[in-house]
Amino acid sequence: MKGMRTLLAASLTALGLSLASMPVSAAQAPVHFADLNWESGSLITEVLRFIVEKGYDLPTDTLPGTTITLETALAKNDIQVIGEEWAGRSPVWVKAEAEGKVVGLGDTVKGATEGWWVPEYVVKGDPSKNIKPLAPDLKSVNDLARYKDVFQDPESPGKGRFLNSPIGWTSEVVNKQKLKAYGLDDSYVNFRSGSGAALDAEIASSIRRGKPVLFYYWSPTPLMGRYKLIQLQEPPFDAEAWKTLTDADNPDPKPTRSLASKLSIGVSTPFQKEHPQIAEFFEKVEFPIEPLNKALAAMSEHHTAPRDVAQAFLKEHPDVWKAWLTDDVARKVEASLK
Repeated sequence: MKGMRTLLAASLTALGLSLASMPVSAAQAPVHFADLNWESGSLITEVLRFIVEKGYDLPTDTLPGTTITLETALAKNDIQVIGEEWAGRSPVWVKAEAEGKVVGLGDTVKGATEGWWVPEYVVKGDPSKNIKPLAPDLKSVNDLARYKDVFQDPESPGKGRFLNSPIGWTSEVVNKQKLKAYGLDDSYVNFRSGSGAALDAEIASSIRRGKPVLFYYWSPTPLMGRYKLIQLQEPPFDAEAWKTLTDADNPDPKPTRSLASKLSIGVSTPFQKEHPQIAEFFEKVEFPIEPLNKALAAMSEHHTAPRDVAQAFLKEHPDVWKAWLTDDVARKVEASLK
């Protein structure tokens, strides 16, 4: 028995020495970030991950999912961070926030917007490309019914095509309900792309060919800076009407423009409490729209991995991210970029 106790003590001592010699990050569970499948979300996520890894010595990884499933996972602390959260958009987020399970930190991109758009040439024409205006009086969503033939759906004669978000995005539900609220569900096909990249490709293809296209979109994105677009007017924002648009099962949605955009970093409450220094960093994050759009455009045009673009952004804009961090954390991040 004494020999057994001696062996056990020796084993525990060896284990303790082994753990003590391990890097701090190796003994810690990774911080799970949402793997966002749109460009700005993926780039912002990689910027945050790099700083958390290099500045705070914590391992990270990403977990994929739709907006709704990721918000649900955040509420359960199955993931800890959503790098680009359009706070207040979805019922899942609103409920979790009211219950104190999640919190939105910071105001990461000022000037963000979303809505329904058409290329400028659809309304004004483009003499340089010999394109005549096809919908010269199109200003508002209220005008769309009489222009359905301009945006004709190739698979449904007599109807127009509206390019919606992919299924699983909160905005897809909102846009589907808007089609009903604006009285357009009988005159337009609700076309959902398979991914954000597929939506981009469909829009870009139409614009390159000078074809009319009606679509949902948002900023910050490279596409918004690449083409001349016109945002269609919508009714003034109404909070009660907004609730009917975010409810996929509401049979009588009411018309309103979308909730004013505020982009935050979504975190689980346990993560906020466990890592107050990182939460404080997240509160200070703010991306200037011009350099962010430039980075997004480069990522899109050159098909560069978001991780690589994130590091390039950090190297090129130290004045931006150093304002988010304490001096010691900033020095560690800067050293990792050399």
